Amino acid sequence: MQRGSDRLSVHRDDEMKHELRDLLRSGHPTRVEEWHDPEPAADDDPEVWSGPVGGIGSPASLDRVRLELARRLNRHAFPASAGELARALRRSNAPGALVDAVGRLPRSSRYAHVQQLAEALVSG
Repeated sequence: MQRGSDRLSVHRDDEMKHELRDLLRSGHPTRVEEWHDPEPAADDDPEVWSGPVGGIGSPASLDRVRLELARRLNRHAFPASAGELARALRRSNAPGALVDAVGRLPRSSRYAHVQQLAEALVSG
């Protein structure tokens, strides 16, 4: 027998499910009061892989590439070859440009950590 939440009654659980139903279906906040909504991203936040801040070759590109790689790859993916890392990035739904860039790296090279991979992408 399922008992529901430990802290709340079954009736309160049903009320909360009803309150959240529209939010879960729509995928965006549905409340009129703005203070209930989560804070959106700032307008001046840079795009990580491409966009107005610049692409590969700009001064901050090493940091951006390393950040994007770290978001998509965990430390258990290393050490690995470029092909293995490209497959891991594809599985994590990384941007196509990033997967392609990693796929173009030499197949014989092995990368021990994210920093080494990011340096290879920026320099190559």
